[in-house]
Amino acid sequence: MVGRLLIHGLGLIGGSLAAAARQRGLAREVIGVSRRPATLEQALALGVVHRVVEDPPSAFAELGAGDLVVVCVPTLAVEAVFRDLARHLDPAVTITDVASVKGSVVAAARAAWGEVPPQLVPGHPIAGSEKSGVAAADAALFVDHRVILTPTASTAPGHLALVRSLWQGVGAEVSEMAPEEHDEVLAATSHLPHLLAYALVDTLAGMRQNREIFRYAAGGFRDFTRIAASDPVMWHDICLANREAILAVLDRLLERFGRLREALIAADGETLLRVFTRAREARHHYGRLLERKRGEANSVDADPNRFRSAPVDHPLEGRVRVPGDKSISHRAVMLGSLAEGVTEVSGFLEGEDALATLAAFRSLGVPIEGPEEGRLRIHGVGLHGLEAPGHPLYLGNSGTSMRLLAGLLAGQRFDSELTGDESLSRRPMRRVAEPLARMGAKVETSPAGTPPLRIYGGRRLVGIDYAMPVASAQVKSALLLAGLYARGQTRVTEPAPTRDHTERMLAGFGWPVRREGATVVLDEGGSLRATAVDVPADISSAAFFLVAATLVPGSDLLLEHVGVNPTRTGVIDILRAMGADIELVRPRTCGGEPVADLRVRHARLRGIAIPEAWVPLAIDEFPVLFVAAACAEGTTVLAGAGELRVKESDRIQVMAEGLASLGIDARPTADGIVIKGGRLRGGRVASHGDHRIAMAFAVAGLVADGPVEVEETRNVATSFPGFVALANAVGFDLVEEV
Repeated sequence: MVGRLLIHGLGLIGGSLAAAARQRGLAREVIGVSRRPATLEQALALGVVHRVVEDPPSAFAELGAGDLVVVCVPTLAVEAVFRDLARHLDPAVTITDVASVKGSVVAAARAAWGEVPPQLVPGHPIAGSEKSGVAAADAALFVDHRVILTPTASTAPGHLALVRSLWQGVGAEVSEMAPEEHDEVLAATSHLPHLLAYALVDTLAGMRQNREIFRYAAGGFRDFTRIAASDPVMWHDICLANREAILAVLDRLLERFGRLREALIAADGETLLRVFTRAREARHHYGRLLERKRGEANSVDADPNRFRSAPVDHPLEGRVRVPGDKSISHRAVMLGSLAEGVTEVSGFLEGEDALATLAAFRSLGVPIEGPEEGRLRIHGVGLHGLEAPGHPLYLGNSGTSMRLLAGLLAGQRFDSELTGDESLSRRPMRRVAEPLARMGAKVETSPAGTPPLRIYGGRRLVGIDYAMPVASAQVKSALLLAGLYARGQTRVTEPAPTRDHTERMLAGFGWPVRREGATVVLDEGGSLRATAVDVPADISSAAFFLVAATLVPGSDLLLEHVGVNPTRTGVIDILRAMGADIELVRPRTCGGEPVADLRVRHARLRGIAIPEAWVPLAIDEFPVLFVAAACAEGTTVLAGAGELRVKESDRIQVMAEGLASLGIDARPTADGIVIKGGRLRGGRVASHGDHRIAMAFAVAGLVADGPVEVEETRNVATSFPGFVALANAVGFDLVEEV
C-alpha cells in the first residue's frame, strides 16, 4: 500500500488514477495538485481526492519514504515539474509519470537532477477517452488496460515495485520495456495513427463537399477518426517529443503509400491483393492475440491451462478426422509461396505452428487468402519474389518453421532474423547452420547454438554432398530448400529413413528430385509450378486415438483420411508389434501422399524391444507410445532415440518423471527408456509446455485408477486445435481447466 499518493495534474489520467486509488483504498491519503483553482475545487467536489494543494513545492516537502508522486502534466511540461521535485523532494519518495514519450522524460530527468535518479520509474498507461479534464475522471479507466513501465538502469527495485503495485491495484496489466523501445512501439501504434487521423479529417474538412462526406461517413470512418477528437495541445507535445521515432515509421508508410499509388495508376490488382490480404491477416492475428490476452486476464487461476482426464467405463467409438498433417501444412505454404501461379490447399492445419509459417510468408510479401475451414489460396511470387521482412520473423514454438526457413532464406538477397518463444529458443540450431555454411550460407546462432538465427542474404550457394550424422527430416529439408538456390547438385544422405514430405512435394510442384539409395538428390535449375495440395490427417495426431482405443476395453474407432506415408508409420508398426489391432481401410494415394482410414479396436499389449530402425519413423509419437508401454504386459525397451531429448522438452526425462508419478517403473537411459508395464494410478503430472506430452497423459487418464491432472497444456493448440472437443466426442472424459 502507498503512503501518501500525490497526483500532480488532475486531467483525465491523473483524475482517474486518483479516483481509482481512493475508491480502492490503495493509499493512506490521495492529494491533488494543480495550478488551476477551478480544477482543484472540482476534484474535491467530485470526491476524486482527499485534499488539494495549490503550491506544489510545499506539497513535495511533506512527503517521505513510502509516498509516491505521479506526474500527470503534458509531456513538454514534465521538465519544469522535475526541477521542482529535484529541489524539494526527499530522495526516498518514489516518482513516476504518465507521459506518452519516455525518451523525453528521461532527458528531462537528466536536465533536472544531472542524472536519472533511482527514485524515478517512468511509466505510460495505455488508456484514454474522447473526454478530458477532471470531470471525466473514471475510476475504472485502467481496468484490463496495459501500463508500460520503462525503468532505466539506475531505477531502484523498491521504487519499481511500489509503482507496479499501484497500477496493478487499479486493475491494469503491467509490463516493462526499455524507454527507447517504448517510443518506437508507440510511434507506430499510437502516435502515427493520431497523426493520420488528424490529417485525414483535416483533408476532408477542406473539401468542397465536406458536409456530405461527414453526413454519410460509415462506422469505419467514425471509429478511425475518433482519435482526431483528442486534445490537440497534448498531441502537439507528443509529436514533437517523439518526432524522430514517428518520422522513421512515417517514412516507411509514405513509401508504402507510394507503391499503392503506383499500383492504382497501373491497375495492378496483384500488388493491391498482396498488401490487402497481408494486412487483413495480420489484423486477424492481432485480434487473436488480444482475445488470448483477454482470456488470460479473465482467468481465475494464474497458472497455464491444464487437463483433467478421468477414467472411463465405456468404449471409445465413432468416426473421426483429426486435423491436417502439420509437416505437410508447413511445406505446402513454403513451396506454394515460391511457385509460379496460385496454389490451392485443402485440409491445412490451423494450429499455431503452421499459422506461424503462414504469418512468416505473409511478412515475406506473399499474398495468402485464408485459412477458411482448412482452405488456402497462395499467390506464389516465384523463386526470387520474396521481399525483405521489416522485422524479425517470430515463429512461436515451431522448430520445423525455423529450421526449414533457415535453409530457404539462406538463398535470398536480403538479411533476415528468426525468433521464437522460450521453448524454441532453447532448441539446437547448429545442426542446420553448420551444413548451410558448407553451402556458402551465413547463419548465426546464439553462442549456445540456439535461436535467434541471423541469416545473411546475398550469398552465392553451392550444392554439397552431405552425410547427416543424425537422421533429421528438418535438416534434410532445410538443405534441399537451400539447394533450390544453389549451383550444382545438392545431395543429402540419411543414416536412417526420415519423413520424405519435402521430396514428394517438390516433385509435385515440378522440381526434379530423386532418391539414390539412402541419398536424396536435388538438381539445380528447376522451377516450381503451382498445384493443388490436399493435406491428409496427421498420423501424429491420430496416434493419441490409436493408443486410446487400444487401451480402453470394447473400443472400435475409425480414423478417416490419415496420411500413411511409409516414413511416418512407425507408430503403427510399433503398436502392431505390441499386439494392437489396427487395420488400414481403403488405402489410396492423394496428392502424391499415401492415405488410408485407420480402424483400431481394443487389444491387450505386450512389451517389446523397439527396433532402432523404427525410431525415426515414430519420433514424434513416442510420448503416447510410452503410455501404451506403461499399460502393456512386460517390459518395453527403447534405444537410439537421443533426438527425443532436444524436442519441445526432454521428452525422455519428462515422460519418465510423469509415468513414475503415476506409479509406473520408467527408467530413462542416455538415448532411450525402459518401461515396465503396470497399473496407472491417478495423480498430477507436468508436461513442461510440451503439447505431445500433454495429450499423451490425457490418454493415460482414461485407464488410470483415478483422474490424471496435466499441467501446462496451452501449447496443445500448436499442433492439435480442438483436441479436447474431438476427444470427448469419441468418449474421453476430458476437461480443460484454467
